[in-house]
Amino acid sequence: MPGGSRSLPGRPSLRHLKLEAKRRLAAGEFPTLHDAQVAIAREHGLPTWAALKQRINEQAGQAEQESHALDQLRWVIARFCGADEPDWPAPDDDELNQHFSEPFLAAIPPARLVEVIAGMAADLRGELEVIRQAPLQAQVRLGDLEYIAVVEAEPPYRLTGLRGLPLGRRVRDPRVADPAPARTRGEVPAEAPAIAAAAQADLGLVALLLAGGDQKTPQEWVLAQGWADLDRAEVLDPGHRFPAPGVTALVTTTAVLRLVAGGRIRLDDPANGHLRAVRLADDTITVRELLSHTAGVDNPAPDRLYGETAQDLATVMGPVIGCTGPRGVAQVGNGGIVVLGQLVTDVTGQPYADAATRLVLEPLHLSDSSFPARVADIPGGAVTGYDLTLEGLYQPFPPRVPTLAAVAGLWSTGADLVRLGLGWSALLPGSLAHEALTPQAGRTGLGWLLSPDGEVAMIAGGGHDAVAYLGVRIRDGRTHVVLTSRMMPVNTIAERLLRT
Repeated sequence: MPGGSRSLPGRPSLRHLKLEAKRRLAAGEFPTLHDAQVAIAREHGLPTWAALKQRINEQAGQAEQESHALDQLRWVIARFCGADEPDWPAPDDDELNQHFSEPFLAAIPPARLVEVIAGMAADLRGELEVIRQAPLQAQVRLGDLEYIAVVEAEPPYRLTGLRGLPLGRRVRDPRVADPAPARTRGEVPAEAPAIAAAAQADLGLVALLLAGGDQKTPQEWVLAQGWADLDRAEVLDPGHRFPAPGVTALVTTTAVLRLVAGGRIRLDDPANGHLRAVRLADDTITVRELLSHTAGVDNPAPDRLYGETAQDLATVMGPVIGCTGPRGVAQVGNGGIVVLGQLVTDVTGQPYADAATRLVLEPLHLSDSSFPARVADIPGGAVTGYDLTLEGLYQPFPPRVPTLAAVAGLWSTGADLVRLGLGWSALLPGSLAHEALTPQAGRTGLGWLLSPDGEVAMIAGGGHDAVAYLGVRIRDGRTHVVLTSRMMPVNTIAERLLRT
């Protein structure tokens, strides 16, 4: 059962908590809705549901930092919700330039952007439910879709990313009419099957793998729910391999910290003192700043992140890496991680995949993990990635590999990633492992994102065909992993796993 106390987010949604109580009642966690509501209230340190509602109402009346991402998302909704009416005036290029960044409009031309959003006008007239919001990011539900919005760090805070993801209610694909049997390995927590089944149905996931473990358990547990491949009717198994975007960065940062522990680099060394194949435009940026996402390094262009083969960093981003972001401000992105991957290569004199395998994978016995450099090298037993169309049909992605392995190149199993979460700190001196989990700037450690209450260290990411999440409870090292074969936020799944 859930335990412990959690702080409320900056702008909690009572409607979202009500839906959470209903979901947990439907999953069989509680006999009545009242019991589910009381449990949620106690998880947030309050004795009753009424007290929780009062606290939320109080917070709603307090001055809070605005979410620029949510403001832009609301503009999109208001501007396009009437696009199916005959006299609706479409925004021109000047108006779009006020709300979408230049790289966004370069990737999706204005005419095409207007066509796509206007085609969803009916969906934009639903009731808005805010799931997550921060100054530069927002996640909401509207009708049968979940939207993720990301904006620039500086005024006018134009959108740099906007994606609508159909939810499970939209699924019409006959290949998933009959649910696949769940398959397990190890001692799966009693609540995990209900969490997986509810999440798969709610989020419209073809494949969902949950895994976990702690320092006391001799074997990791794994629960596989869904299909590894729909056309082959291949049921997902605990041993199937998933791409691990984002979580790959934990391998990269651990490799860097091992080089620090070995005296080959120091945290406060200028990174350019160790880089050979590329250099940063700012000579003063340190290794520590790269690890803590405070260096302001530019990210690779989204259209350069995947391809038929892996590439070197200079080919993808040029010999000089721009540093136009705000210095000293924590902004989690790919730029600093790919530079750290190049640093691993330049310091060890080995290709990134070889160095990362020697420094991290082999010592932790992650024998089912690898960095395929070509599509042909993607290991057997790998899941097929899918997108869910607005018509409710699953569409497979053609296989591709990340061009820059340091941020997303790892393919792995749930059990291997649990071992990574449990064992990374054992590869380092205790003081250095502790520093990695100590806030460096805001909520970032050295390679880790820390929860607001400081209880959980996490690392996650999404690719074109997958999402991977790894979380570690700091006080006891308990680790949870969530893997999907579709781009869909999994933060609600991770939160429920943490409470089991």
